[in-house]
Amino acid sequence: MDRVFVIGNGGSGKTWLAEKLSEELSTRSVHLDDLHWLPNFAGERPRSERDRLVDDVADSPSWNMEGIYGSVLMQVFARVTTLIWLDLSIDECLSNLMDRGQTGGGTEEQFEELLDYTRAYHDRQNLNSYEGHRRLFAEFGLPKFKLSNRADTLALLLRIKEGHSG
Repeated sequence: MDRVFVIGNGGSGKTWLAEKLSEELSTRSVHLDDLHWLPNFAGERPRSERDRLVDDVADSPSWNMEGIYGSVLMQVFARVTTLIWLDLSIDECLSNLMDRGQTGGGTEEQFEELLDYTRAYHDRQNLNSYEGHRRLFAEFGLPKFKLSNRADTLALLLRIKEGHSG
């Protein structure tokens, strides 16, 4: 598990899982929102700048990237050694977001947009949607895990921990 990519809807636990993986695997955790958005969610970075930042990280021998961005997954697809799809229910994702609240200095209006975006996961027709993630997951030929609830996620972490101790 040298280069792990975690995809899923907003509020599915991508950041939390990537941070836990980084602790267990001693790898860098990369939150794609930090590369996609300007500080304090002041707008999207120019695509060329974001892509350069992603390439800089992807050139490293080990990392955990997480985000909803299917286009970034496509950019690094050949370098990913393990793919994890957090496929939690919309209700669970929304509950997690409400519990967490807005992060990174965003506004109340931006948080409402995130909630709407999360609700539309199954309706969108792009690489950041359920269908886009399903297709990318199906195409990935190396180790992959589709986790549909918190218990599955914790079980995977336990397997990784047991595999790296002793």
